[in-house]
Amino acid sequence: MNTFRKVPLPYVRIFEVAGRTLSFAAAAQELSITPSAVSHSIRKLEEMIGVKLFQRSTREVRLTREGMQLLEHIQRGIDEMQRGFALVTNEARSPLRLHSAPSFATQWLLPRLAGFVREHPDIDLQVSASTEYARFDDDFDLDIVYGDPHSSPHEFIPLAVEGLAPLCSPDMATMISTPQDLYRLPLIQCAVQRFQWKGWFEANDLVAPAHYGLRFDRSSMAIVAAVDGLGVVLESTLMAERELATGKLVRPLSGTREVEYIGHYLAYPRRSHHHEAFDTFKEWLLNQLGIADR
Repeated sequence: MNTFRKVPLPYVRIFEVAGRTLSFAAAAQELSITPSAVSHSIRKLEEMIGVKLFQRSTREVRLTREGMQLLEHIQRGIDEMQRGFALVTNEARSPLRLHSAPSFATQWLLPRLAGFVREHPDIDLQVSASTEYARFDDDFDLDIVYGDPHSSPHEFIPLAVEGLAPLCSPDMATMISTPQDLYRLPLIQCAVQRFQWKGWFEANDLVAPAHYGLRFDRSSMAIVAAVDGLGVVLESTLMAERELATGKLVRPLSGTREVEYIGHYLAYPRRSHHHEAFDTFKEWLLNQLGIADR
């Protein structure tokens, strides 16, 4: 008898979720069952096919080589079934679903999307932004995250090296000729940024001031405040690229040292079969950032 025909389809679904999340607890939450039910189903599946699919330890579960092979084929089959249902029910083609850190979406991505749409008018793109990491189940295909990636089973590609530098309006720049001038001006700080003004002053062998004028929880808001002349912002020149290009912001202390770091990463599920527009968008994004595709 064909092995597949004797395996209950719920076992296949449970295996797919457990293999994708690499967590029996996460799989149980997604499927609205208990972790013990997930574990029991996986064991029964392994017994039925005579193959060990997971390596288990007290801290984690990992797919075996056979488990990874099976997961790839099952995910490919699920994608094909979704396309089949969409075809026979006349559903609209599914968009490529992108999740992004909010300021990256507002400051860097949106100004460039017109170019992508012109180059690829046949690709439907859905963009969402929040500070939460995306869940790669039925919600998103790719995620642009801010900060060092959490431990996860997904693929991560580091994006551009960003340099943090003092930026301000042209009018305010006339009041700045040396770093010491910053002590008498309002300083704008982004609260969620990995490096704050203290780090910039230390990198330039200066004592950090104890008072700051304004704090925001989004780089986009901090940049707008600087454009409006409310103070000097310590911000990524990548995030403020448009404002610097148009002259709304300038860098008054070009001889000082930038704080450099990798701020954003592209994340996506670790599998070989993705949305049909996945590779096209990924290549476009990396090319825009001057990164070779990998």
